[in-house]
Amino acid sequence: MKADAVRGHLDGLLLAVLETGPLHGYAIIAAVQDRSGGVLELRTGTIYPALNRLERIGLLSSSWQSAGERRRRCYELTDAGRRTLANERTAWSEFTTAIGSVLNPATPPGLAT
Repeated sequence: MKADAVRGHLDGLLLAVLETGPLHGYAIIAAVQDRSGGVLELRTGTIYPALNRLERIGLLSSSWQSAGERRRRCYELTDAGRRTLANERTAWSEFTTAIGSVLNPATPPGLAT
């Protein structure tokens, strides 16, 4: 899928995969790819700036965790992040309903009486 298709929805995608608990960057990428059936492939150069921005505005918090000899930054939703995710889901539902109404009208144009 083209990167343009994800633009504008990246925050919602990141917040959604973090809803179940803390994850590090590569696990976030894998979760998005897995949930999308392999259609969405995010790059590290895309998600890390977004994660940092979401943390800066208070939607995520992060902490360093050790995994063997490695340390990884794990991200998790804040209360504000959970509220924002709920708003993202509402906005997405309204958007897809509106687009669906145009692309697949209940009554095709020209048949309405």
